[in-house]
Amino acid sequence: MLLAMALMLGACSSVDTNWDYNPAVDFAQFKTFAWTTSVNDKSEYHLDGLMDARVRKAIDDQLALKGLTEVPHDKAQLLVNYLTKVDTKVDVDTFTNYYGYNPYYPYYGPGWGWGGQWGQTQTQVREYNVGTLIVDLVDAKTKALLWRGSIADIIKDKKTPQERTEFINKAVADIMANYPPKPQQ
Repeated sequence: MLLAMALMLGACSSVDTNWDYNPAVDFAQFKTFAWTTSVNDKSEYHLDGLMDARVRKAIDDQLALKGLTEVPHDKAQLLVNYLTKVDTKVDVDTFTNYYGYNPYYPYYGPGWGWGGQWGQTQTQVREYNVGTLIVDLVDAKTKALLWRGSIADIIKDKKTPQERTEFINKAVADIMANYPPKPQQ
């Protein structure tokens, strides 16, 4: 299971980033954050210690760039949590190859003329895994979810710790690109 998460977070192909937030909230008021202390049981996979440290550091760095300071849990305005999941997807491709030339087909039907018109239909089914990293920001007083960002990608293995760290940093930067949300015009 830990290997699957390491592979998921080492993904790099067609990235799908998404955000949602409460538009009634003034995000400029938040200056401090802390990590949640409870474990979320909804996450299907749990990261190993190295990957967990990479994700937390990348989130810490991005929040610092946004002007937020990490403080003790009881003094935080925002609580931060992240979740991961892996979904299996199926892709089905069907195609037909025709062979030969048949100038008499309109007159005599299939099989007349040299080579006939034999064909072969092939169906290719591919299963692949899509990993998703979700970052939540919660109001520390009300415990209401205020902002959520996520990134989904096809799982591909990254061999070295440097490659994994680089991918995590980029993924979290992409997730946090819309925090704080821009006011709607």
